[in-house]
Amino acid sequence: MTDFIGGLPKCELHLHIEGTLEPELKFELAGRNGIDLPYASVEEIRAAYSFDDLPSFLKIYYEGMDVLRTEPDFYDLAMAYLRKAASQNVRYAEIFFDPQAHTSRGVPFDIVIRGLRRALIDAENQLGIRAQLIMCFLRDFQAEYAMATLLESLPYREWIVGVGLDSDEKGNPPVKFKAVYERARQEGYLLTMHCDVDQENSTEHIRQAIEEIGVNRVDHGVNALEDPSLVEAIRERGLGLTVCPISNGYVTDSMKADAIRRMLDLGLRVTVNSDDPAYFAGYVQENLVALADALDLSREDLVQLERNAFEITWLPRHLKDAYLAELDAYAAG
Repeated sequence: MTDFIGGLPKCELHLHIEGTLEPELKFELAGRNGIDLPYASVEEIRAAYSFDDLPSFLKIYYEGMDVLRTEPDFYDLAMAYLRKAASQNVRYAEIFFDPQAHTSRGVPFDIVIRGLRRALIDAENQLGIRAQLIMCFLRDFQAEYAMATLLESLPYREWIVGVGLDSDEKGNPPVKFKAVYERARQEGYLLTMHCDVDQENSTEHIRQAIEEIGVNRVDHGVNALEDPSLVEAIRERGLGLTVCPISNGYVTDSMKADAIRRMLDLGLRVTVNSDDPAYFAGYVQENLVALADALDLSREDLVQLERNAFEITWLPRHLKDAYLAELDAYAAG
């Protein structure tokens, strides 16, 4: 099955570009920017990637990105991910980036997005992988800062397909950002939002995201299975769920494989993604292999997961159909 997964045309919809910062690149960028790291080797950095819940992960995650300072840094970060993704036959990706994590430490928005954008263009031309950007707001910052970031993004509107919400969920419900999301919708952005796994108010936050914010899809969202009315709402609206198995196993006590199986069986548009692969030691292919091993997935199951992903992309219909035709041809072969 590993060989089948290797050749499978893939789509990734839940990937934080800052979470692809591998220790080797971190060392390189630190040297380039004259930053002293508290680690003597790549191995020491990897050993420091120790966490067991969302807050402990986020602490390491935000500390790590301090080496990202210049436009070439963001270019190199994105190109490294896109090369890795292309090597795993990821045909299309929608990539989260966290501008506030950079502007809050003095890196201008323009530097961040120009580096990322240039990498996306070069990767499509050189590697044949297409990607778009989703701008995330940090939910543990004030909504006013999110609104200011949204307004700052408007000159680059054509480079950003949608907005998302991530970071520490505790005490930061979806409705905190309702006005920001309303303005984003008015500006033509598509909408998604993290509803992280096993949070204090997981099901209520999923309900808010769907009913009060009106998201186009939900990131994570596995706790929706705890409430049949949420399952029905997700099904009725045709919402996608961007689930991250290996990540789940790091920040909770379970990969939530059984939940993904249930979602598949219920006909929900569940997808498999890597989240922050440099920190969770697994890109999208490793996630699919781990899930296939845990659930004894069939080829049909794996094809359905990728069909779900291509269907819920924020691409025009003709491009979705082209990728789906590629997927069907592979499955038939």
